[in-house]
Amino acid sequence: MAVAQKNQSADQPEPAQPKGPIASFSKEQELSAYRTMLTIRRFEEKAGQLYGMGLIGGFCHLYIGQEAVVVGMQMALKEGDQVITGYRDHGHMIATGMDPKGVMAELTGRAHGYSRGKGGSMHMFSVEKGFYGGHGIVAAQVPLGTGLAFANRYRGNKGVSVTYFGDGAANQGQVYESFNMAELWKLPVIYVIENNRYAMGTSLARASAQVDLSRRGLSFNIPGEQVDGMDVRAVKAAGEKAAEWCRAGKGPYILEMLTYRYRGHSMSDPAKYRTREEVEKVRTTHDPIDMARHRILETKVAKEDALKKVDAEVRDLINEAAEFATHDPEPDVSELWTDVYRS
Repeated sequence: MAVAQKNQSADQPEPAQPKGPIASFSKEQELSAYRTMLTIRRFEEKAGQLYGMGLIGGFCHLYIGQEAVVVGMQMALKEGDQVITGYRDHGHMIATGMDPKGVMAELTGRAHGYSRGKGGSMHMFSVEKGFYGGHGIVAAQVPLGTGLAFANRYRGNKGVSVTYFGDGAANQGQVYESFNMAELWKLPVIYVIENNRYAMGTSLARASAQVDLSRRGLSFNIPGEQVDGMDVRAVKAAGEKAAEWCRAGKGPYILEMLTYRYRGHSMSDPAKYRTREEVEKVRTTHDPIDMARHRILETKVAKEDALKKVDAEVRDLINEAAEFATHDPEPDVSELWTDVYRS
């Protein structure tokens, strides 16, 4: 029997954006952040199209609206740091420098995808780029990311593990087991909670007794703060502060990114639990890419023609990735036996 979804927009008060520090960007940083966020946006739009055409199977969770989080955090990291996340992961892959062709080919299950066509949307990895997945089980990546931090501490390499999870995963028990171990052993891990307000379809206000997720580590003495996750400069500033804390041997740090996803939880979710007006308000007043574009033009970092050129280059890049991913051969049956065990 079908159950009607209650519209939860009225239950979910719009959070006030925190007034934290804002990073100063050079011309190169402004343009680089804009290009990367736009690349993620266009990639996800194209992935949505291919899914609708039946070329992508299984689950597919789009990152549209949340681009500033992963781009800002990546700007705060150093070579050798690690990134791990859940199943809304395409943006993280692109931000870490993975080739859009290989990512898109994995989405379509082709031989030259990052997991040779066997992992799909939720299970891609690139040790070379410091990206450790892509994990389909809610919050499963949190203890794994904590383990990466333990490896860094053991090796004494000053590396930081950036472990992403969402507001829904923040209620999972393994998160708090990880918090306890990370603080007890002073592990260099930044827990980035991407609070996009609705988890899999239930508003934070209806699912969590404590809606300020940056406070979830207080009982373990883990500091945390809320960040405007729609402003790439605010994310970078907070990321640098947290990374410095971790590299100094002070243990873990929590960053709650107040962000928003424009699409449903996955491609199969019509997102009837919120109003179109709510989504449109965020799009028109606080879109991370539009804000970056307006700032670039207002500060004369670049002219309109230069941004149009970037837009065209990004579209060409994504179209090439889609073309590659739809013509690359499917994996040979022998691939069933590869990567099962690693010797």
